[in-house]
Amino acid sequence: MSVLDSLGSLGSPTDRRSFLARSAKAAAVPALAAALGGSVLAQPASADTTGLPDYAPIPPSALGPAVNAQGYYVGRVERNLYWVTDGTYQAAFLTTSDGVVLFDAPPTIGHNLQRAIDEVASANGVSNQVTHIVYSHHHADHLGGSFLFGNDVERIGHVETRALLLRDNDPSRPVPDTTFTDRKTLHIGGERIELAHLGTNHTPDNIYIHFPDHGTLMLVDINLPGWVPFDSFNLNEDVPGSIAAPATALSYPWTHHIGGHMGRLGTREDMAIYQQYVADLLVGVKAALANVDPTPYFAKYGDNEWAAVKEYQAAQTKYAADPVIKKYTGVLAAADVYTESTAFVLLESVRLDLGIGSQVHA
Repeated sequence: MSVLDSLGSLGSPTDRRSFLARSAKAAAVPALAAALGGSVLAQPASADTTGLPDYAPIPPSALGPAVNAQGYYVGRVERNLYWVTDGTYQAAFLTTSDGVVLFDAPPTIGHNLQRAIDEVASANGVSNQVTHIVYSHHHADHLGGSFLFGNDVERIGHVETRALLLRDNDPSRPVPDTTFTDRKTLHIGGERIELAHLGTNHTPDNIYIHFPDHGTLMLVDINLPGWVPFDSFNLNEDVPGSIAAPATALSYPWTHHIGGHMGRLGTREDMAIYQQYVADLLVGVKAALANVDPTPYFAKYGDNEWAAVKEYQAAQTKYAADPVIKKYTGVLAAADVYTESTAFVLLESVRLDLGIGSQVHA
């Protein structure tokens, strides 16, 4: 079937949007592979997909607007606050009387950040000059396009972000010029932005970026609206801190959430659903620690303790994850893809951070 035939067969707007989104993502595979640490081949290598598993369909509610031919979508959040996505990563920008304030610079969006800004600036007769970049945290997948904006930009971030970027010594992520420790309110071009570091969560430096005059909170790498967390609970460095983050987020007044990933904005309902998803997994892992018997695994593997532990913990993880996968399939995208890996991380946190399931030798 040709592309034109495929388009002709797509009857509903949702089907067309899904097709366009898939097409754009296929074109973006090299950039996404690079972001994940893979090399980009000059000649695509053939791959045998025989035996690859099938997963549940993505709920339409998880999908965002289709990206354009250049691979991005830019939309208004509220008034002069905008967001940009390539369908997998997100950034935001605020147009002001003094210029543009950019929030994160994912390399997969790259030069499309300036294109999106240009598009909005041209339509609204405002400056397209980026004067400030606010960093959510130090990770390269969210900041690796910062260098594109040159040296005449004020970069703002947490004091720990500066320390970590100095350590990493990555020229694509210039260190912040301006830092703060706990809270900082920015007044730029008549606009107000509130930055807060309220304890560690995804990383030691991940901050809350609140736009009180735009009804918006930007909190990156905690809740990915409409989706379950990425592999191993978003690779969160502080698991208890990350579990607590949604409650902190919900304590702010906001309507719109910019989560840093995937193709749409989030809502307060999204945050509450994500919070319940994690709570359900925590119930499951605590039950697994109490109810899954280790005896058969250690009996089978004898002196090979790592094999026994591996299979025992796999059984615990499955015990915890299976009912959650069943409950959230069709509610959160990829519930059947990454829930088990998140369950394992939560299992270990409950065991090691909270001490639940520890056994004291008699």
